[in-house]
Amino acid sequence: MKSFTLNNGVDIPALGLGVFQSSPEETAQAVSSALIQGYRHIDTAAAYGNEREVGEAIRASGLPRDDVFVESKVWISDYGYDETLHAFDKAAGKLGLEQLDLFILHQALPSDFERTLAAYRALEGLLADGLVRAIGVSNFMVDHLTRLLDQADVVPAVNQIEVHPYFQQPEVQAFGREHGILTQAWSPIGGITFYREAGHTSTLDDPTITAIADRVGRTPAQVMLAWHIAEGRQVIPKSVKPARIGENIDVFDIELTAEDLAAIDALDTGKRGGPDPAEVTLEAFGREIPEA
Repeated sequence: MKSFTLNNGVDIPALGLGVFQSSPEETAQAVSSALIQGYRHIDTAAAYGNEREVGEAIRASGLPRDDVFVESKVWISDYGYDETLHAFDKAAGKLGLEQLDLFILHQALPSDFERTLAAYRALEGLLADGLVRAIGVSNFMVDHLTRLLDQADVVPAVNQIEVHPYFQQPEVQAFGREHGILTQAWSPIGGITFYREAGHTSTLDDPTITAIADRVGRTPAQVMLAWHIAEGRQVIPKSVKPARIGENIDVFDIELTAEDLAAIDALDTGKRGGPDPAEVTLEAFGREIPEA
């Protein structure tokens, strides 16, 4: 599988399985199916409540530990230096792993950015101690990244953000490229727009995307994933259906033209599907993360 090299030299598969909103029961089956079908990157998070099942499925696969790239995220309720170190213990304990390949902050928490900075310093400590191979952030906007880089010793390896044809965040992506931060696209085929009102219809029915899909003989979802990878973004499509999991990884032989890429780029509406990162607060989004 194609991979991207992070800014510290660690390689990450270009495509992985996301398990957001996958129930614990579905998660184990989905991860098992994905690993059988060739996935080698699993993206989970403390807030998803399914780290334990991800770990169980990885162990049950029989694959060597080094063959599977495991990523998880610290939730805002566990921000702060000591709290974030403990968040790693909780995540590693649930996953059943001594080392995580990528550990990132799930949100910026702009209402208490000092706690965000303290949490990131803890990630830097985990990296220095070899407990994680790479660190990063998620849902950070340009102002958040600027404030972080003013204080951080380690540039984040990734910024995982909502990116799909209808919401592309070009300014955030450009800032990432300028500073060597890989964009990870969550909701890469616009799945968030299917169940949240974002003012537009499904990307799967978009005439531009369906026309390209018809021409190359693939599905609209496959075309969107190929678009991301061609433009240098790492993608984590989510599914619990074995057939769809297999479809999503079968994209590395799709050849899109420069005109195809530009046509999909032109679909950006600027309308976010997920929560606005500027509005994330502990009062609204805080939740207790259980112990391992």
